[in-house]
Amino acid sequence: MTVSQFIRRCHRWVAVVFTFTVIANFAAMAIVGEPPTWITYSPLLPLFLLLASGIYLFVLPYAVQRQPAE
Repeated sequence: MTVSQFIRRCHRWVAVVFTFTVIANFAAMAIVGEPPTWITYSPLLPLFLLLASGIYLFVLPYAVQRQPAE
């Protein structure tokens, strides 16, 4: 598995984790009213990881050296 494949796979799984943390945040707001601070800020770590891996995956095609036509 190459590095870009590994980052792509991690990006997908972090997106799932981010989605679940956002759903848990809204569920806690519906049940408790104002949830604890750690629930409110729990989506931030996956969001920053998504930002970093997403920028890498976006820039990757532009950064690859193209092979000259033979």
